[in-house]
Amino acid sequence: MPCHPARARKLLKKGKAAVYRRYPFTIIMTHRVGSDLQPIEVKFDPGSRTTGIALVRHFDRGSEVIWAGNLNHRGPK
Repeated sequence: MPCHPARARKLLKKGKAAVYRRYPFTIIMTHRVGSDLQPIEVKFDPGSRTTGIALVRHFDRGSEVIWAGNLNHRGPK
């Protein structure tokens, strides 16, 4: 889940997280911190030339897209 850069720095400094990827900068938790899991859905919108993909997070007040992308199909244009 996205977090504020200051929180990420604190987790890295305390050893509770490690750098997973530098670009885009991603950290991974080394052990569970004790919070609840957040419900996330993967949504697909298939098309003939492009497929849309999105990660949607659900809140009490509604839903929010946290990542979206397009997948262009190979083949005749």
